[in-house]
Amino acid sequence: MGTAKLTINLDAIIANWRALDALSASHVQTAAVVKADAYGLGVARIGRALAQAGARIFFVAVAEEASALREALGESVEIYVFGGHMSGDTDMIHDLNLVPMLNSLEQMTRHFEALPNAPFGIQLDTGMNRLGMEESEWYAVRDIALARDPKLIMSHLACADEPNHSMNIKQLDAFVNMTNGVACPRSLSATGGILLGKDYHFDLTRPGIGIYGGLPFKAAYPAVSLALPIIQTRQVEKGESVGYGNTWTAKQTSRIATVSAGYADGLLRALSSNAMVWAEDIACPLIGRVSMDLIAVDVTHLNTIPRAVDILGPYQTVDMLADSAGTIGYEILTSLGPRYARRYAGGFKS
Repeated sequence: MGTAKLTINLDAIIANWRALDALSASHVQTAAVVKADAYGLGVARIGRALAQAGARIFFVAVAEEASALREALGESVEIYVFGGHMSGDTDMIHDLNLVPMLNSLEQMTRHFEALPNAPFGIQLDTGMNRLGMEESEWYAVRDIALARDPKLIMSHLACADEPNHSMNIKQLDAFVNMTNGVACPRSLSATGGILLGKDYHFDLTRPGIGIYGGLPFKAAYPAVSLALPIIQTRQVEKGESVGYGNTWTAKQTSRIATVSAGYADGLLRALSSNAMVWAEDIACPLIGRVSMDLIAVDVTHLNTIPRAVDILGPYQTVDMLADSAGTIGYEILTSLGPRYARRYAGGFKS
């Protein structure tokens, strides 16, 4: 088999969601963020597993992402859209019964005119300057919005993965001031905010990366493993090079494995000559450039050549691999390509 195998551990994902849920007070509801196809892992299967675990509110980035989730879960859950009510979204929001998080006066006007009786939420900007109404906009329409009974008012923390960053308390204070006296549920925290403590939890939390085994949730169970098949091995003599651009040259006679995966599969070119794969518990360096479909691995020190090597697994997490590429675990997960043979272990059986 020439296709790499991506194994997704549904039991780990359920355990991570439950652990994050347990960090909040009993009155706080824990949602699940499943945008970007559940961080690249498959929104239908992940959504069913999380719903079985007790999740009843899900967040996606844009309305189009909600279709597969609604098909998988039916009307038993609420689906919120971070991107709000964009032009052209009205029919989809209505037909899929979505809750757009309105981010601007323009979106508010569009939603109230097109779907006057439909549910909605409000997103506020408390200093991140990305999505949401700024303070002056909010106060201009606050009474109008609250009179229509929003399902949720939320904001998003910019530096929650740095617990001592001054921005955290600054945004907390801004959110408290902007939402003082509202009767509807409030939400400020994703994974990092949950870990900051109960002052940041309010009525609903929205874990994302922590569900899938990523930092800053250090106690998370790893949720994915990725085994890459070896297509061919060859002996490379001292002074010979491997791969595009001759960027790696053998300093001694070496045994090199050509492995089936490349940047088309989400193995970033930044990993070139800068990462490890694993043959059971033995590290093997990735050498030369990552190409579209292939990488090369030095297996000279192995007594036996395996059929496959692990680039994600018990000895290398998504965040460890991300460090090798100079990026974050989010990018590694969401870059995992469509060619992998995906296997779901444990959890909900469809």
